[in-house]
Amino acid sequence: MRTQFAAVMSFLLLCATAQAAQSEIAVKASLDREVPRLLAQYKVPSVSLAQIKKGRLALVAAYGDQSLGVQATPATLYNIASLTKPLTAEIVLRLISSGAFSLDEPMDLYWSDPDIAGDDRRLKLTPRLALSHQTGFPNWRDPTQGLKFLHNPGEAYGYSGEGYVYLARFTEKRTGKPFETLAETYLFDPAKMNDTSYTQRPWFEGRIAIPADTAGHPLKPIIAKHFNAADLVYTTPRDYAAFVIEVMKNRGLTPETAEQRSRPHVSMMDAKCRGAKAATCPRFTGFGLGWQILDYQDGKVMAHTGRDEGVFTFAYIDRSTGDGAVIFTNGDNGDDVLLPVLRVLGVKPAFLRYLQAEMN
Repeated sequence: MRTQFAAVMSFLLLCATAQAAQSEIAVKASLDREVPRLLAQYKVPSVSLAQIKKGRLALVAAYGDQSLGVQATPATLYNIASLTKPLTAEIVLRLISSGAFSLDEPMDLYWSDPDIAGDDRRLKLTPRLALSHQTGFPNWRDPTQGLKFLHNPGEAYGYSGEGYVYLARFTEKRTGKPFETLAETYLFDPAKMNDTSYTQRPWFEGRIAIPADTAGHPLKPIIAKHFNAADLVYTTPRDYAAFVIEVMKNRGLTPETAEQRSRPHVSMMDAKCRGAKAATCPRFTGFGLGWQILDYQDGKVMAHTGRDEGVFTFAYIDRSTGDGAVIFTNGDNGDDVLLPVLRVLGVKPAFLRYLQAEMN
């Protein structure tokens, strides 16, 4: 009986594997047919993507040109813009899981930006508030006026790159180590993300996806010489998919920290679900620790976008299925390519409707 059961299970596994392979072949054929047309229609030079199915990397593909006359490949490096933030969040959460500090530790004990040294509201700042965009800071400081609070910390959601930069500075002061060293130790090396960096590296040479404006004309790429915890990481979809799988499997985190990451800490309903958009919203959406959380009846979706001049990027995780995707483009119109590609990849319709309403 045991032998018969094992034989049946092996047969079913082979059937499931064969069906998955056929599905991946069909998806690749649809992408091969549709994506070149989309790139031409929307004047986007290239798109590079990775698909995750049931917690494993299922497909990697690249289309178009990384620069004039140079074809994009899976090894092409893209500025991922604000998709940098989930990476930074993961590094901080792994440090927290290791006992280096806590989510609710006052950051003022180790770091205060000189611009707010005289404002007692700085005493309320914690890693939790920074990761969930509740610092009260603007997205970026006014160069002429410096960093200022727009509202009290913890009072409301307010997307802020400054909050992530502030958090990374605290992390360096708290641990006594450069943030890029922490990134390599706690995330890039364990996840084998060998093509990912916050700052310029010699191996960038000849691999950069050159950004493009709405007309498809090339722009000068911005490459950081000093790390920015909220922007300008260069990587490939394969590397970022490796990171996404780490997040799916909660690697490097204690169960308590993993649970904190995947639940909303502040509501985004007013920002995302007002008026006509309410009809396409999940039952609740808010910001967790590094990711937007969308709570559907059949499970949670974690998502993030990135946009710089000439760049649009996107990643999502469906926690109920173990599916996900990473999509990088080097065009201002890259968001126009996103939804058709996600349809080909088979993303759940409710999430697609939400994204479509967001982009209209």
